[in-house]
Amino acid sequence: MAGETKQRTTRRSAFTGATGTAGVAGLSAELRGFREVQRLAYECAEAVAAQLRPGVTEREAARMQREWLRERGVRDWFHLPFAWFGDRTAFANFKIPLQFFPTNRRLEPGMPFILDMAPVHKGYAADVGYSGSLGLHPVQNRLMADLRPHRELILSQVRERRSLREIYENVERLMTRQGYANRHRAYPFGVIAHKLDRVRERRWSPTAFGFGTQSLKGLASDALHGHREGWSPLWSPYHFSDHVPQTGLWAVEPHLGFRGTGAKFEEILVVTDSRDPEESAFWLDDDLPHVRRWAEEKAA
Repeated sequence: MAGETKQRTTRRSAFTGATGTAGVAGLSAELRGFREVQRLAYECAEAVAAQLRPGVTEREAARMQREWLRERGVRDWFHLPFAWFGDRTAFANFKIPLQFFPTNRRLEPGMPFILDMAPVHKGYAADVGYSGSLGLHPVQNRLMADLRPHRELILSQVRERRSLREIYENVERLMTRQGYANRHRAYPFGVIAHKLDRVRERRWSPTAFGFGTQSLKGLASDALHGHREGWSPLWSPYHFSDHVPQTGLWAVEPHLGFRGTGAKFEEILVVTDSRDPEESAFWLDDDLPHVRRWAEEKAA
């Protein structure tokens, strides 16, 4: 245990040096801010999931997430909360972006669901995805179990400094071997991840098309800056992602689909400029619902 603590402290201090922020107990103030809002978002997901009942609509579930977070001080968003029920968890027949927004689809016993939210709190942003079901759902349970090797694959190949496009393709190959469909391809630009940055705090935080305008400005600025330097803030299967992982924070969300059922996780991956593979990338937090679930399954 002592050796593990030392390793994690060393690994995180590499990002601290890269950002120039002061670290405490091996985790910089900057990273602590992102970790706290990510934990807040997952706490919201678990709280709302526990309140879901038959007959609740996607719109009501999305509103429950908004209200829970606003009660705890959230006033801005990378994007407003989403909720998908039933075959919408696999983005069945999604053709246009408007289909991602919550609908009047009602939750039924045994139905899978996904909650997705991206709050901004005190200038720190997170983007999380939480998969569950109203009662037992063996297919989604299997999907969730089979997401574990994707988390491991992504981390190992980022540390190897493979291109984002190559990692994307290797994740898709793993899905195919598992017998699943790649459902993050249905997202705009087919992204599996996007960069996250600090967001300037404003008294008034408007949204446009479901996204916070301050976050959109930041993403647009990253896209312009990256275009000049040969990288993109969007991690996609296309040529503009054919570059090594850019230093910073990435919200990563591999999404599996199988016969009308979908499951995913979404969490922050930290990429540093260290040349040491063990220090070059790490998941911001290992105390998350899906990680705890895998640990419990392994111990059983």
